This record gives sequence, C-alpha cells and structure tokens, in this order.
Amino acid sequence: MTIKPLSDRVVLKPTEAEEKTKTGIILTASAQEKPQIAEVVAVGPGEYGEDGKLRPMNIKVGDKVIAAKYAGTEVKADGIEYTIVRQGDILAIVD
Repeated sequence: MTIKPLSDRVVLKPTEAEEKTKTGIILTASAQEKPQIAEVVAVGPGEYGEDGKLRPMNIKVGDKVIAAKYAGTEVKADGIEYTIVRQGDILAIVD
C-alpha cells in the first residue's frame, strides 16, 4: 500500500526508540519515549494560499526531521507505523 499525502501534509516514519540509556540500562518497551526524530517518506504537493497560488513544500523525501511531540495522525500500512503531520508541525530538519 502506498500513502500519498494531500495538501501540505507529510508522511513520517519514526526512527527506532532508544533501548538503552547512556549509562547502559536497558529500557522496556513501555519505558521508551516516542521518538521525535523521523524520516520523511512522502510529501504532499503543497497548500494553496489565499491568492490562489500553490506554496511549495520546504521538506523533501529522505529528510530527517523533528516533529511536534503530539502532532499528527498515526496510521499503520503493511505492518509499518507512520505519522501524517502538517508541514507546520515539523519543527526542524536534522543534518
């Protein structure tokens, strides 16, 4: 199944959660925080402004980004969990 976002929406695939702390303590799945860094897997065409012109997206497929912690809608496709967010919910691009 392919997810094709509309408007200014972006499909994110979360990175793996940390399983160990820096001191070596192994965390259970319930103790792990939801990762905020994700990889962009699909990008919508952009959003139309009040002037009727298409505003292009600043994000592209393959970017690693930080999204707002509780933003978006979580979906599961082909056994993989994705989050669909608006471009405005993306806080930064990680280099």
